[in-house]
Amino acid sequence: MENFTDFMNADVFCENDLEYAVGRLLAARKLTIACAESCTGGLLSGRLTAVPGSSAYVMGGVVSYTNEVKVSHLGVKQATLDAVGAVSQETAGEMAEGIRRGMHTDIGVGITGIAGPGGATANKPVGLVYISVAGARGTVVTHNVFQGNRQQVRWQATEKALEMVSEYVRGLKDKA
Repeated sequence: MENFTDFMNADVFCENDLEYAVGRLLAARKLTIACAESCTGGLLSGRLTAVPGSSAYVMGGVVSYTNEVKVSHLGVKQATLDAVGAVSQETAGEMAEGIRRGMHTDIGVGITGIAGPGGATANKPVGLVYISVAGARGTVVTHNVFQGNRQQVRWQATEKALEMVSEYVRGLKDKA
């Protein structure tokens, strides 16, 4: 890109990107989605809404960077945070279920992890990200350890989340 104007006029994403495929799938099935993001800081919501026409299926999202927001806005149980922490499969599941419930959507996505470079512990390394998808088929959570710098970890987390949403939606019976 030569300058900011060129960037603003460019199509950042192309129709072969995963967010377009997920968007087409959600629109075709008449399903809605909302995202609860911690370490990705809204990147997943941003990718979903980069697709023209996404207002047909994206209902909203919450960037829940603090435990207080996870509890107050997503319904994550304080007992869960006390027992296993914010970066856990349990928290990711409660985030996905909470955003789905709160936004009244068909699909909820929860992402929590450690993008780095700091914040790691012996049991929770940089790159550890739990991603959850909740819907009519129940809640699924994956444990992931991504490699790279902060931005690479965040991007990989959103790629995995989009893949999970695609697989999850493909497994649903058609919405009546």
